[in-house]
Amino acid sequence: MRTIELRSGEQSIRLGQLLKLVDAVPSGAQVKDVLTSGDVRVNGEPEDRRGRQLRTGDVVSVAGQEDVRIG
Repeated sequence: MRTIELRSGEQSIRLGQLLKLVDAVPSGAQVKDVLTSGDVRVNGEPEDRRGRQLRTGDVVSVAGQEDVRIG
């Protein structure tokens, strides 16, 4: 499992931003396609909201990718 640390002073990151940051999608335009495919889970639950706020301890799973924990 990979851990992504939030920047100093930040308390959350949006799911769409995280997917781009960890190269789960090649571009921001493809985030919606990945989310609507049902391949993204947050803390084990399916998630399709690009703007979902992720906080420390959340785990994001994308089919075919290493899980990511927010640190």
